[in-house]
Order: sequence, then structure tokens, then C-alpha cells
Amino acid sequence: MTYLIIALVILGVVAFVAGFFREKKLKRQLSRGEISDLPSIKQVEDMECCGQHETCEKESLLAAISKQIEYYNDEELDRFRGKESDAYSPDEIEEFREILYTMREDEVAGWIRSLQLRAVELPDDLKDEVFMIVGERRGSVRQ
Repeated sequence: MTYLIIALVILGVVAFVAGFFREKKLKRQLSRGEISDLPSIKQVEDMECCGQHETCEKESLLAAISKQIEYYNDEELDRFRGKESDAYSPDEIEEFREILYTMREDEVAGWIRSLQLRAVELPDDLKDEVFMIVGERRGSVRQ
């Protein structure tokens, strides 16, 4: 266990030193005019799954994967921002359900991710239905 910790610390130090020298080299190239600006991270907008991951990021329910909010003709749900998932009235739950069942199955995971990013909690009464739809979709995609 001690060797593992030591190895991780050494690896972290090596990564830090390599990053430091890379940054220094890039700044030197920039000052000499060899490059026009520092490299940046490029985001790729891919509408299809790449197949490199066990779970497609496009179908993931984790909000941490994507930070871009996409609306699904559901802007009116923003009024529920901050409301607890168990505090919805039957009419409000029905409003969510109507939106859920008017979208395509392949949009459901993205919709849930969008709600999470907007701080709108899904009503408890719909969670099982959503997980079933997303689960069935993933099962049919993998086969």
C-alpha cells in the first residue's frame, strides 16, 4: 500500500513537472512568434455515439458529461427550478409526463440531463418510467 502511494505521488510530480515545462516552452514559442496563440481544448459536437465507451455519453444521465443546456420545447419547466422532486402536484407531474411522452426515445436521456443542468428535479412519480425508457433504449442499441 505504501509503494502505491509513493508511486502515485511520484507520478503526480512527474506530470506537474512535464506540464510546467510544456507551458514554458509554449510561452517561449508564443513570444518568438512561432505560434499565434496557445493551444486550447476543442469541443467536438458529435451527434452519434463513437462506440469507444461502454455507455454512450450522448445517452448518459450524468449532467457532468455535458455542460451545454439544450431545451426540448420545455422552457416552461424552468419555473420548477429548485423544487423538490417529491413536492409536485398531480397536475405538475402530468405536465412533465406529457413532455416525456411526446419526445423520441433517443431524446429522453438528453432531456433528463438538460433538467439536471437547469436545476429542475424530475418528479419522483416519473423516475421509474424514465429509467425504463432509457434502459430499454440502451438495451436495443447494444444488440
